[in-house]
Formats: sequence, C-alpha cells, structure tokens
Amino acid sequence: MNNTANDGNGLPLAGIRVLDFTTLLPGPLATLMLVDAGASVVKIESPAGGDRGRANMPRDGDESIQFALLNRGKKSLALNLKSDQGRAAVLRLVGEADVLVEQFRPGVMARLGLGYETLNFLNPRLIYCSISGYGQTGPLANAAGHDVNYVARSGMLALSVGADGIPVMPAGAVADVGGGTLPAVTNILLALLHRHSTGKGCHLDIAMAENSLAWMPRALAPGLLGRPMPPAAEGRHTGGSPRYGIYLASDGVQLAAAPIEPHFWKRFCELLGLTPDQGDDSVDPQGVRQRVREKIAERDAAYWLALFEGEDVCVNAVQDATAALADPHFTARGVWNRQLTLKNGKTLPALPVPLSPQLMDPKPSGYPSLGQHAAGDPDLWQRA
Repeated sequence: MNNTANDGNGLPLAGIRVLDFTTLLPGPLATLMLVDAGASVVKIESPAGGDRGRANMPRDGDESIQFALLNRGKKSLALNLKSDQGRAAVLRLVGEADVLVEQFRPGVMARLGLGYETLNFLNPRLIYCSISGYGQTGPLANAAGHDVNYVARSGMLALSVGADGIPVMPAGAVADVGGGTLPAVTNILLALLHRHSTGKGCHLDIAMAENSLAWMPRALAPGLLGRPMPPAAEGRHTGGSPRYGIYLASDGVQLAAAPIEPHFWKRFCELLGLTPDQGDDSVDPQGVRQRVREKIAERDAAYWLALFEGEDVCVNAVQDATAALADPHFTARGVWNRQLTLKNGKTLPALPVPLSPQLMDPKPSGYPSLGQHAAGDPDLWQRA
C-alpha cells in the first residue's frame, strides 16, 4: 500500500492509488466509490474528447451533469495510448499504482501494450480489474452490447412484461451497476485483502451479463431444479400474485403494494373491506387481484395512504425521481446532504453512493477538466 501526503483523512482506502481507464457508467461509478472511501484516482482519457460521458445530457452550459456526478474527486490525464509517449507515461504510473480499472473490449489493452501480463511483470502487486459485457473469454467476449443486451441475455428482461406482453425496458442500469460496478468494487476490495496476505496482485474479470444472474435467485430456482419456468406474468413477483403489484387509485396515482406475508395480507384485506373468502388467493389469484384492483380504484391515493399509515401492509405511492429528491425520509437520512460544485459555481446534491457515512469522505471534491493534470506532477497522486 502506498502512502501520500494527503492520506484521505484516515478513510479505509487512504493511500490506495487507482488508474481509471473507464468511461460512461460502470467503471466511473466503481472508481467514484473508491474515491469516496479514500483512494486517489487518476483518469486516463483520450485527448480527443476524453470519457464519452463528457458528452452526455443533460448539460449545464458546457458541463455534462452525469459526468460531473460520476467523476468528482478524480484527476484527469489526457494521453494518446497509441503513441510511445502516452504508453510510456502510463507504464511509469503503473509502477506506482495499486489498482487499474479498464472497460475496453477484451484484447484492446493488450494491443496497446498495456495487458495484464505486461503490467503484472512491471508491478506484481497490481490489481488489474477488467469490466466488460460478457467477460474476457467465451464466444461472446468481443460482442458489442449495453445494459439492455446484458439483462436480455441473462433472462432478467423477460421477467418483466407490460400489458402487451412485451418486456418493459429497465429504468435503472441493472447490468451496468449491479453486474459491473458493484462486483468490480467488491472484488477489488477482496483482492486488496488477498494482496495484504500474499503480496500478489491479480486480474479480475468482471462480466456484466453473467453477474446479472445473481439478481434472480427466485427466477432461476425452478430451472436449476430442472422444472419449467413459470411464464413471466405468472411468477409471484412478476404479476402472478395479488400480493405483489401496482394498483391504480381513483385519481390516477399508482400504489405499490407488497403485503406478501400472511399477516400483512390479512391486515391489507381487512383495511380494503375484503372478507377472508374474497381475499383467499390460493385458488383464483387473478380473481382476487381484480377485486383488489376494483377496491383501490374506488378512492384516491390520499385516502388509501392515510388508511395504510402506520399499518404493516407494505404500501406506498409510486413517485418519480423528482419526488425522490424531496422525499422526507431520504432528507432525514441525509441522503442529499453532500454537495457537488459545478465549474460555474452552481451547487447540486452529489450522487449518493452505497457506502456507510463513517467510511467515506463527507466533503466531495469537484470533477476534472479533460487533461487538467500532468503525468509528471509530483502531487498527481494526492487526492483531488
């Protein structure tokens, strides 16, 4: 482990140096989490535009808000990796680094002279993390793809269908974050622990498509037993049970209801005014679902939310992301307390990351301009 003048204020990853070759979402969010935990992260970007996330909408003036949210606290080197000078700069930094994160297709880094075998020879302690859609090996290793392709391949997309029977596009980047970011961070931390005892680094192969499988134990269980999978709309959590679904109140507000356990369901039916027979979903679950739907449609959302207040029935309104920004529970928890300052001086809440407050920097730094820093800067590894 390296030590720097700026040690991250005693944070868990203080002194850890990370080279970040990633763009867009999976890798940048992973290295953001490492930054927040105390690591020093240097982004290696192409001089021709840098991280593709710099062009993403929405923008505030010339600044991409998504880029700003994902890349605060990092430094930026603009290096042409196809040039001898650019590669030489990287090789010098590799000797000082603890972790390298890359997100190219398999083989790209090797063709640039920056593959794992080459860098492991230069720095046997280096933890080299490769994030890709389908992994470093296998027939799809070099296939192009994005989040929806990976969840489609894993079987996850087929589990969520709309009224027309067509799968609903995921609103969140499940494969990018759940299959890429979080496994990358977890494995990097485990590799650091392993290195502490062995002195050796390793190559981590993070495949977003196959890592999405871990999110579906309920769906995979029948298949693992050799039994037929239930149709998407008939699974307990995908439309087959009245105890888990979305119901429309009379004013058009959607209510998310999940009173799955027997005692939750019993109380939910009582509050709706359904008799035990009317709420018995053991024989005709879709008939019960229709009765619940009709009951909810009789009153507006305010009535139902007031009725369910303080009751263990697992019901709340479906709210949009704007409402989430003002949600009183998130506000009370301090979710939006950390602030990010844009280059024009405007401030906005920093992107929340899934780290415990006592393990991360309470004061996020800004984000770098493309090529803002120099490879030969003696303070390059100090935290931004």
